[in-house]
Amino acid sequence: MTEENAIDTGFELDDRQRAMLAEMGVRVWMPKAVTKPPTHLAPASQLVSVPVVDIGNLPEGIAAMDWPALQSAVATCKGCGLCQGRQQAILGEGFPTADWMVVGDAPGEDEDKEGISFAGPAGQLLDNMLKALGLSRDQVYLTHALKCRTPSGRNASQVEVSHCAAYLSRQVALVQPKVILAMGRTAALGLLQSTEPLGKLRSEIQSFKGVPVVVTYPPAYLLRNQADKAKAWADLCLAASLVQS
Repeated sequence: MTEENAIDTGFELDDRQRAMLAEMGVRVWMPKAVTKPPTHLAPASQLVSVPVVDIGNLPEGIAAMDWPALQSAVATCKGCGLCQGRQQAILGEGFPTADWMVVGDAPGEDEDKEGISFAGPAGQLLDNMLKALGLSRDQVYLTHALKCRTPSGRNASQVEVSHCAAYLSRQVALVQPKVILAMGRTAALGLLQSTEPLGKLRSEIQSFKGVPVVVTYPPAYLLRNQADKAKAWADLCLAASLVQS
């Protein structure tokens, strides 16, 4: 990791945290002088024309639901065809009023089987990245832009993302996080309605209903593309600086 790829984090890592990152293949550079983290948000991303969808199958009153009602609504949702191929719908987990909200793309096979967010090897990588920041799963809130898995090898459609948008929006309103980490293009689409490339969305702090959004790569991608782990670590450091500010 070169100096130009690193960012000013505003916090120090201890030897244990640096060792965790070394095991992940991430070499860390930290500046000697700490400066104030960026506070401006990027201009609104270019909006896409999301197809008009039939929301008649969605429960009424999502915007006013509490956690139990939202959990029940997601568990029984039949708003789109993805419900036919799932074992279970996954709302999310973690601290319900956390400073951090981590949003992934869609549950995968591991998540669908275990019924938790960010399971399997990808979840283990995310756990290690959080640990390197001094965080654990019970200190953040984890969820996905979609609540049901997509068929293997297929990305979510804009229609499918739009069906789950009301659930995700309500989760943000309930958690009221200080920062949202959007891990993947589907997560970015669900929050920002933007089809901009992930690399471009990473270049600036985004916003969802006034909450700063930091876009980064999904853990499953990082398992296949080791070289981008350093970029993802820089994104997490940026998110951490926003929480601390």
